[in-house]
Amino acid sequence: MDTQDIKNRFGIIGNSPLLNRAIDIANQVAPTDISVLITGESGSGKEVFSHIIHQMSARKHGPFIAVNCGAIPEGTIDSELFGHEKGSFTGAHEARKGYFEVVNGGTIFLDEVAELPIGTQARLLRILESGEYLRVGSSKVQKTDVRVVAATNVDVYDAVKNGKFREDLYYRLSTVPLKIPPLRERKEDIYLLFRKFIADFTHKYRSPSVQLDPGARNILTNYSWPGNVRQLKNVAEQIAVLEKDRNLTAESILQYIPQEAGASNLPMRIKQDAKEDFSERDILYKVLFDMKRDMLELKKLVAEIIKNGGNSASIAENHHIVQQLYQDVDFPAIAPAVPLVLHKPETDKKNEFNYVPHSEEVEESLSLVEKESDLIKKALKKHKGKRKLAANELGISERTLYRKIKELNLN
Repeated sequence: MDTQDIKNRFGIIGNSPLLNRAIDIANQVAPTDISVLITGESGSGKEVFSHIIHQMSARKHGPFIAVNCGAIPEGTIDSELFGHEKGSFTGAHEARKGYFEVVNGGTIFLDEVAELPIGTQARLLRILESGEYLRVGSSKVQKTDVRVVAATNVDVYDAVKNGKFREDLYYRLSTVPLKIPPLRERKEDIYLLFRKFIADFTHKYRSPSVQLDPGARNILTNYSWPGNVRQLKNVAEQIAVLEKDRNLTAESILQYIPQEAGASNLPMRIKQDAKEDFSERDILYKVLFDMKRDMLELKKLVAEIIKNGGNSASIAENHHIVQQLYQDVDFPAIAPAVPLVLHKPETDKKNEFNYVPHSEEVEESLSLVEKESDLIKKALKKHKGKRKLAANELGISERTLYRKIKELNLN
């Protein structure tokens, strides 16, 4: 049976090369008894492919059962799959057959297989390797002839690395991996699917037919459809029932899909696992660059004060600028590398200071620790030991002042 015949038989809509490739793989593997692991996002149609594999196999006349492993509580999953004996646990009033016993000779589809507990995974591995299993509460080995088709919407390889899925079971299940493409990777099929769904629902609810203008069609095609075919089908059903205007525009169709779809070109939201991680070196570089900037600002400020004569009025006028520069800094201001020497000439009667550009260089300590210690001592002495006032004077927080006092042993 060729690809188009399979599409017609199982109601598959689309001409995407990725979709056609998945159908070809399912068609080729179906006549064998090889285990198949179907991967794909939720709503992409994984269960349809399990039916294709079963119906195209020699087991097509045998039973088929689909089991959602994520919907069965962990405490009862073993009983559901393998059965149990009477009295094996509280509430086991009689013996019960499990799915692997009921489906003997047929196919079992284990959806969301990555949700199975580790212990259940070991039991499943034994069935895949030897066809043997034990009922819960029994020591008698049971035999079964069941083909297993599994599916998951998570990255199983990542689950293996994180210890949530057995590596040996992964390789045993994925003898033939089958990936179902998400709807956003088969954009050429979106409008075809929508037309099919809207025709089915307008017929079902006996409502007028629906037409899409180019803008509405563009919205459908460029939306990421995180819920895939299932979400598209739900949107089509809502429109068939609720929409009064049967000629859909871009504005009207946006009412039925999430708000973020209104963004430019409706891009897919990409999951971002990596977070910004700033190392201590990065933080240190930032602090140093901020210090350099502030030092340049201080030099300009001092030069401006000197230019204005260095009198008290000029210093008071620019005091608020200094406070602004250091209001968020955890260390006191540091003197410029080349000290500016101010002296009072004898002929100056206004008691003003002038800048002497060729002054004699004065040696002084360049230790930051000593500067910090000296300034903190002066601030505390000035405010008679009141640390809050001293912190305000230094332009740092009171908490930072406490820490500095402790680090510098100023108690």
